[in-house]
Amino acid sequence: MQPLSRRTVLKGAGATLALPVLDAMVPKAAWAAPEMLAANRMAFVYIPNGAIVPDWAPTGLGKDYKLSKTLSPLAPHQSDLIVFSGFAHDLARSKNDGAGDHARDSAVFLTGSRPRKSDSDIHVGQSIDQKAADVVGKQTRLPSLELGTEAGRQAGKCDSGYGCAYQSNISWKSATTPMAKEINPSAVFERLFGGENDPKVQAKRAFYRKSILDFVSEDTGKLTKVLGSSDKQKIDEYFTSVREIEQRMERATKERVEPPKMDIPDGVPKDFVTHVRLMYDLMVVAFQTDVTRISTLMLANSGSNRTYKEIGVPEAHHQISHHKNDPEKLAWLQKIDQHMVTQFAYFLKRLKETKEGNSNLLANSMILYGCSISDPNRHNHDNLPILLAGHGSGTIDSGRHVKFDKEVPLSNLYVSMLERMNVPVSSFGDSTGKIAQLKA
Repeated sequence: MQPLSRRTVLKGAGATLALPVLDAMVPKAAWAAPEMLAANRMAFVYIPNGAIVPDWAPTGLGKDYKLSKTLSPLAPHQSDLIVFSGFAHDLARSKNDGAGDHARDSAVFLTGSRPRKSDSDIHVGQSIDQKAADVVGKQTRLPSLELGTEAGRQAGKCDSGYGCAYQSNISWKSATTPMAKEINPSAVFERLFGGENDPKVQAKRAFYRKSILDFVSEDTGKLTKVLGSSDKQKIDEYFTSVREIEQRMERATKERVEPPKMDIPDGVPKDFVTHVRLMYDLMVVAFQTDVTRISTLMLANSGSNRTYKEIGVPEAHHQISHHKNDPEKLAWLQKIDQHMVTQFAYFLKRLKETKEGNSNLLANSMILYGCSISDPNRHNHDNLPILLAGHGSGTIDSGRHVKFDKEVPLSNLYVSMLERMNVPVSSFGDSTGKIAQLKA
């Protein structure tokens, strides 16, 4: 029997459901192995308002490092991380442009380019995810996936003369075109699995409260007849995961936040943890099914003033980020930093639990976490809080703390990551070379 195509999908009534890697997709030749089908993935998770670096930075170097208080939730994944100390984004500094560090923070983060200080003539640079999507995106149904948890304006003035688009986006298709993020999990789900995206089909599904699994049941029945027991188990586990996401979105929609006086998509969860974890799960499924290999997630917009009363922080994030070394505010900020890291640990757990051949998604991914501000009070843009999770399909030696002797452009890391996505470039943004430290 001929092996199944890696692009096999289940269809029905306008719905399309991609499949994870199955043994039946692998040729029976002796040299073939499931892991040969694995492709490197790349994701970027942005955190707002910097971090309290003394509570973030690990102690020790190389493999003999100890996670800090803030990074302690990542303990189960310590061997899957490289925590960096010493990266900088020089072009996020004020130079002659004055205030506007939050706009520069998010604009420079993935572009390594200087944003033009204007609210109408925006210009920054193509971001690393879109540079990769230009090449890798041709191999998947979606070139890339841009996610967030807060709506943002794409026009107008937001931060000391900078356009709002700079603070609302980290992904840029070109120097003048941001890739607007989606904050509604239901809309993301439909984009991943909605097939023809026919409004009538979506309305029918909503009316009958049917799962996408119901709509592809006929195709599923035909497929399972030709699968072995191992593949049937993989399909069952995958379908269970998809259905769980659907059920959680249904619950989140019933408890959705009352929108303020702005356009916010229906179905956005009120609870931060619920919202973020749904977005992480959707990223996992998108990678698992190879719908896309590139994604970004903004945990909040740059300069976000979200509140985190659920963890005992009574005041808003940006407000307390100007802490002036007040011990109470520093403690609150550390709590927020650790709260976000806890959700990131959930994402890494889900990636590692998702098998792919004889490996797993985390092993076949590069997940960068951080931002372009270190101390939020002084708006520093050096010694950035940056970590890289995953093994890059065997191209990264993880489980280390790498500390540079002098300031190194974060764009240097991007050159090395692009190389591992088979997008070789001689430079990117303000890079000065590659990062040799990804290999021990």
